[in-house]
Amino acid sequence: PIIAAVNGACAGVAMALALFCDLRFVAADAKLTTAAPKLGLPAEYGGRLSSVIDVGLRDGRTDRFGVSGGIGLISSRLTAEGPLNEQKSGSWIFSGRRTYVDLITTPINRANENNEEFNPIPAYNFYDLNGRVQYELGPNDRLSLSGYFGRDEFRFDNENFSFGFDWGNATGTANWNHAFSERFYANTAVTFSDYRYEVRNEIPGFTFEVGSAIRDFALRSDFTAQLGETHTLSFGGSLTHHAFTVGRLQAGSTDGEVSFSAGEGYEAIEYGAYAGDELQLGERFRADAGFRVSGFTNDGTSYLNLEPRVAANYSLNDVVGLKASYARMNQYVHLVASAGVALPTDIWFPSTDRVRPQRSDQIALGATWLVDDGLLFKTEVYRKWLGNQVDFVDGAELFVNPNLEDEFDFGRGDAYGLEVQLEKNSGRLRGWVGYTYQRTRRGEFPNIMDGRYFSPRYDRRHDISVVGTYELSDRWTLSATWVYGSGDLYWLPIGRTLVQGAPGDDMATVTPIYGDRNNYRLIPFHRGDVGAVYKLNTKRFESDLTFSVFNVYDRRNAFFVYIDVDGRDVELPDGTEFEIPDSLTPRQVSLFPILPSITWNFKF
Repeated sequence: PIIAAVNGACAGVAMALALFCDLRFVAADAKLTTAAPKLGLPAEYGGRLSSVIDVGLRDGRTDRFGVSGGIGLISSRLTAEGPLNEQKSGSWIFSGRRTYVDLITTPINRANENNEEFNPIPAYNFYDLNGRVQYELGPNDRLSLSGYFGRDEFRFDNENFSFGFDWGNATGTANWNHAFSERFYANTAVTFSDYRYEVRNEIPGFTFEVGSAIRDFALRSDFTAQLGETHTLSFGGSLTHHAFTVGRLQAGSTDGEVSFSAGEGYEAIEYGAYAGDELQLGERFRADAGFRVSGFTNDGTSYLNLEPRVAANYSLNDVVGLKASYARMNQYVHLVASAGVALPTDIWFPSTDRVRPQRSDQIALGATWLVDDGLLFKTEVYRKWLGNQVDFVDGAELFVNPNLEDEFDFGRGDAYGLEVQLEKNSGRLRGWVGYTYQRTRRGEFPNIMDGRYFSPRYDRRHDISVVGTYELSDRWTLSATWVYGSGDLYWLPIGRTLVQGAPGDDMATVTPIYGDRNNYRLIPFHRGDVGAVYKLNTKRFESDLTFSVFNVYDRRNAFFVYIDVDGRDVELPDGTEFEIPDSLTPRQVSLFPILPSITWNFKF
C-alpha cells in the first residue's frame, strides 16, 4: 500500500488540537512572537527562507505558590509555579499537558468494525512538559534554565497494513542576562535541541522503520543599545553545531530470517553575525535596517553569505499607514520532501560541496487603515525569488542508499501572494476575518519534467479564517471559528500498464504510469468549531467551565490518502498459487470526526 499524501505538516496537527481542546499555552502566559519575512525579517534571525516563531516561557510567580490548569474530556493540563526562596530573588514554573483523543476514537472504530462503508479513524495524541527556573544574581545579572520535552504519536491500522508516525523534540537552554547600564544590555544563551521523527510500516510478513534526526548545540549572544528615545542599535552572533542522522532504516521479516539496517551521519557548523539599527524619524517615519553575515562548514566545504535587510513604515495620517521591506536569506539545512514514494519521507540534509545553500530575495508592500475605533484593516502583497532549490529526481532511491546526494536535482522557484485581514478588537464582539491568496512554483530542474515549472505539494492556493468571540454577559462568553484551505497536491498516476512474463503466461502485474508532478489536488479543507465559557463564582480561586465542539458539522477532511491494492489469485503450471496486484484504488483517511468536549479550568 502506498501513502500518497499527508494533508498538512505535523506541527499543524498539534495546533489544530490546541484549538478544539481549549489548550492554553504550555506555560500559561508564554510569550509568542512571530517574525514573518513578509513584514521585514529583522537581522537577528537567519538560517531559514520562511518565517520564524520565537516562543519564550514567562517567569514564575515570586510572591507566592500558584496552580492553574484544566481537566477535560479530550485533554488536561497543569501548571505549578512559585518563588525560589524567601528573598523572592528567583522563581520556578513547570507545566505539562496531554491529549487523549485516541481513547475516544478507538471505541468508535470498534463499534463500526463490521461496517464496510466506515473508514477507521487514526489514533492520535500528543503530550509535552516544560519548565523554567530563574534567579537574580544581582542588580545587573540574571540566570535562567529552561527545558522542553514533547512527543506526537499517530497510528493507523486496517486489514492490509499498519502505519505509525512519531515525532518530537527535547530542548534545554541556559540563559544569562546582563545589564551594563540602563541603556546597554546583553543576553547570552547556550542551547541544546534533539529533534527526531520515525515512520513505522507493517504489512503481513514484513516490517520496516525509517527516520531522521537533528541534534544541535548552540551558543548565541545578543546586545542591545538604546542610543536615544527613538534610536536602538542591536548586534550579536551565534554558533551552532549540527549532528544529522539521515535516512535511518531498520527492516526485516516478521520471522526474523531477513533483517537489515542503514543510515548516514553528518556533522556541520553554522555561524552568523548581525547588526541592526532601528530609527524613528519624526512622528510618521520609522526605519529598521541591518545586515547579517552567515556561514556554514561541512567536511571541508565552507560557505559565506551577506544578507541585507531593510524595512520602513510611514504614517500618512492618524488612520492610514504604509510599509515596505526587502530581505535576503540563506538556508543551509535542507528539508527535501519526497513527491511520490510510499511514505512521507521528509529528509533533513546539510549543505555540502554539491548541495549549495538555498537562497531567497523577497520584497513586500503593505498598508493599514484604522476604519473606526477598534476596527483595523490590513493588507500585504509580496514576491519571493528562490535559488538553489533541492528536490528528488524521478524514481529516487531513498532507502539503503549511502550516496543520497546522487538522487538530488537543483533548480529555482518563486512565490507571490496577497493577504487581507479585518480585525475588531473592542466591544462585546471581537475577532477577525482573513484571506490569503498565494502561489508557489518550482522549476528549471534539469532532470524533472524537462525543466518545466510545477507546484510543490504544500502549495495552498486559498486560505480563509474567521474567528469571533462575543461577551454575552459577565459570566458567558461565546466563540466560533471557521477555517478553509485549498487541498494539498499529490502525485497521482495518470494510467496503468500490465507487465507480463513469458508469452502465454497469464500472470500480469499492474504498474502505475506517472505524468507531471503533483497533478492532483485533494478536496478543500474546511472546519467549524464553536465554544462557550461560563465563569464560576468562587471566593477562593478563579474557575470556569468551557464547552466546545470541534468540527461541529462533522467534516471529514483528508489527513492522508493511500492507494489500496486489490489482488487476484494466480495459479502457475506447477500448481503454485499466489496473489498479484490487479487494481489500484485511492482511499482517504480523516483524522477527527465531530468531537464535543467540556473542560473545567481553574487557577489559584
